[in-house]
Amino acid sequence: MANTMKQTYLVGGAVRDKYMGYPFHERDWVVVGSTPEAMQAAGFRPVGKDFPVFLHPDSGEEYALARTERKTAPGYSGFAFHTSPDITLEEDLGRRDLTINAIAEDETGKLYDPYHGVDDIKARLLRHVSPAFSEDPVRILRVARFAARYHHLGFKVAPETLQLMTAMVEAGEVAHLVPERVWKELERALGEQSPTVFIEVLRQCGALKVIMPELDALFGVPQPARHHPEIDCGKHSLLALAEARKLTDDSAILLATLIHDLGKATTPAAELPRHIAHEQRSLSLINTLCERLAVPKRHRELSVIVARDHTNCHRVFELKAKTLLSLIQRLDTFRRPQQAEDFLVCCEADARGREGLSRQPYPQADYVRQAIAVCTGIQAKDVISEGVSGKAIGAAIDHKRQQALQTFKTEYQEANRT
Repeated sequence: MANTMKQTYLVGGAVRDKYMGYPFHERDWVVVGSTPEAMQAAGFRPVGKDFPVFLHPDSGEEYALARTERKTAPGYSGFAFHTSPDITLEEDLGRRDLTINAIAEDETGKLYDPYHGVDDIKARLLRHVSPAFSEDPVRILRVARFAARYHHLGFKVAPETLQLMTAMVEAGEVAHLVPERVWKELERALGEQSPTVFIEVLRQCGALKVIMPELDALFGVPQPARHHPEIDCGKHSLLALAEARKLTDDSAILLATLIHDLGKATTPAAELPRHIAHEQRSLSLINTLCERLAVPKRHRELSVIVARDHTNCHRVFELKAKTLLSLIQRLDTFRRPQQAEDFLVCCEADARGREGLSRQPYPQADYVRQAIAVCTGIQAKDVISEGVSGKAIGAAIDHKRQQALQTFKTEYQEANRT
């Protein structure tokens, strides 16, 4: 095997994160001076469709032959790749997106850094390797995601890279992105340490307006300062996302929290800064966004539920027993209890996602949890034992649950009366 692989280097994220002392889980390798035939003869299994990538026979890690690429069509898939034993390590690294991703390490631990990625790590800069960056619109999403990942370490997008990203958006490159790839990057970004930075970077270069115009439209829309000291609807969405990320890394919860208020962007100007019935107006916008980005079903359903009922959760102490039962049923709580819990996490993040209010308690969530427990304790057997049968069982269960909720509500109010 050693004779067929002339030179093998660890590349990409593993080198970057190893140098930074940042945790990493995957390792990628590039092989210089070899051929597909030699790789297969050494026991590597080919897996690449567009260019030769092989799996190591023992470790299963990816080994790619050194390659160059040439732009042939718009979008991220419009490339022709070329591999040859004559392609150098520097040429291979030169096709990568950011300088911090264009560092290689040989088997002795020596770094090869022709594009000064180490200097940019030290300067905390996300800088493109070459003008060829502009040929692949996915790189806009990747830069925004890296900005979200390393924001807590002080990383910023280099001004010249942000300028290039803006030019790419203006040239229409982002419009060629396929939905599945956009969603893949968005989903990964939501789980990063600072997901709001992903949105902010996309907004700065103009890509958010193309990818998620419904969200972009929220920025600059006012809401009552009495309830939202931050005033700006877009800023509130980011504050809520930040609070949700403190509670979970579940992308469905994070997405639902981010887009729960889309309807506020369509409030008639005469009604501002109030947003009457924004909950209902949000639903079609969420469905449009989710369909365009090929968002998974669970994410879409939770997003719709949160948009529709988050206000009811905030004012749950005011709800009558019948209305509270209706809310619990709309959450599909009895069939999908986890969905109800996810909803409550979103609502808590929404309530705390307001300037200066991130630490305020949210007792509504526990109130709803207790109410759900009350309802769950009443089952069909409880009414069947009283002689109820057939179609009347469902109505009888609802009646018993409503009565139990009324008792719960009264006792809760008395226990928490000051």
